[in-house]
Amino acid sequence: MIPEKTTRHITWQGGNCLLCKYFVPNDPINADLLERGKCAHPSLVKFNLVVSGRDWCNLYSEVSEKRVEKLIKEAYKKDDEQQKTLIEESKRPGNFD
Repeated sequence: MIPEKTTRHITWQGGNCLLCKYFVPNDPINADLLERGKCAHPSLVKFNLVVSGRDWCNLYSEVSEKRVEKLIKEAYKKDDEQQKTLIEESKRPGNFD
């Protein structure tokens, strides 16, 4: 057990990858603290980092609400297109036999 005295000065960063404008989640619709994605920060992208929404670094920059809405809208559109394709494929004889 860690004595209370040693934990008194621990501080937490105000934001994490989930709220960072450089976080590119694999699934923007379901992005939550367990979602993984790429870090697109210009100085870090060369490392091809895979991060989770829980991760954080000192290059954090908060994403705008407008950007979040755009990402989700694009993800819903992509999801709808995939659903339509799946429905069409399911109508073809023998596809799910």
